[in-house]
Amino acid sequence: MAITIRDVARRSGVAPVTVSRVINNSGVVSPKTRQSVETAIDELGYIPNMLGPSLRSQQTMTLAFVVTDITNPFWTTVTRGVLDLAQTSGYSTILCNTDESEEKQAQYIQMLLRRRIDGILLVPASSSPDPIKLIQKQGIPVIVLDRQVSGVDVDIVRADSEKGAYQLTVHLLSQGHKQIFILAGPRSVSTALDRVNGFRRAFNEFGLELNEDQVLWGSFTQESGYNMAKKSMEKTPKPTALFAGNNFLAVGAQRALREMNYRIPEDIVMVAVDEIPPEFTIKPVLTVAKQPAREMGKQAARLLIERIKGEGGSSCKQIVLPTELIIRNSNGDRNKS
Repeated sequence: MAITIRDVARRSGVAPVTVSRVINNSGVVSPKTRQSVETAIDELGYIPNMLGPSLRSQQTMTLAFVVTDITNPFWTTVTRGVLDLAQTSGYSTILCNTDESEEKQAQYIQMLLRRRIDGILLVPASSSPDPIKLIQKQGIPVIVLDRQVSGVDVDIVRADSEKGAYQLTVHLLSQGHKQIFILAGPRSVSTALDRVNGFRRAFNEFGLELNEDQVLWGSFTQESGYNMAKKSMEKTPKPTALFAGNNFLAVGAQRALREMNYRIPEDIVMVAVDEIPPEFTIKPVLTVAKQPAREMGKQAARLLIERIKGEGGSSCKQIVLPTELIIRNSNGDRNKS
């Protein structure tokens, strides 16, 4: 149930018109009353409605997609899936880019809630459930993409990151690689944790001990991939294979390896999660665990529209889409050497 101006009035012990005056900074309100109303607003998490009263009960036929990095081709493709499904269903879409920043995310969410958007598709900047709880408190349907968040019941659409990482690691271990380093994303993001868990599971099943030095944590950026690859190649013994946790990490890592005069796959093998599009591709083309990006966007938008229409039942859904292992010429089989 959405928090209303009447809830704020009851909490602060004043009339709804007084709350309206505080919100709109109009009329005469004593400092003590203003403080009481503002405290109630904060405690209840009330978001004032910027739309006119006549529109409050009507749909705007507008969705919002809050994404972490629209420059990443993976998210560009997910966005295409969202836009395609929304457009054919009669909805327009507002796109918000957070750059993995919780502060930017909070600003966007506040703006969207004030505009009374019909529903929000959210790629969380961290594992905190607070932004999702805030959206739900306003009675706005929300779907989480790609990442899992504990401490809140919410619909989630994601790819099977753990299994994709497991399959990539098994592929490398089957070729005789043991000194494999994973260039992971941030510890605060579930997809990074899932990929490291899949990496560990493969080592365990092969009866191999995984040294914690083989797991490097960073961010899902080219710069982080560059820095972690440099750090990896300074280790003793050096890795024979690098596992990039996403496509941008792979691009940055390839640049670092080139600068250090390492050849792929002659000197070191590399694999990655996500396809690397042509404009970023550096030969050789990498073996990857491909995520169904466009389908993920479509499924999330479809589920969100169902929620807006009150369809799909009351229980939360988790849609997990499979990844696809695509083996290419970035391999190096240690068993043949």
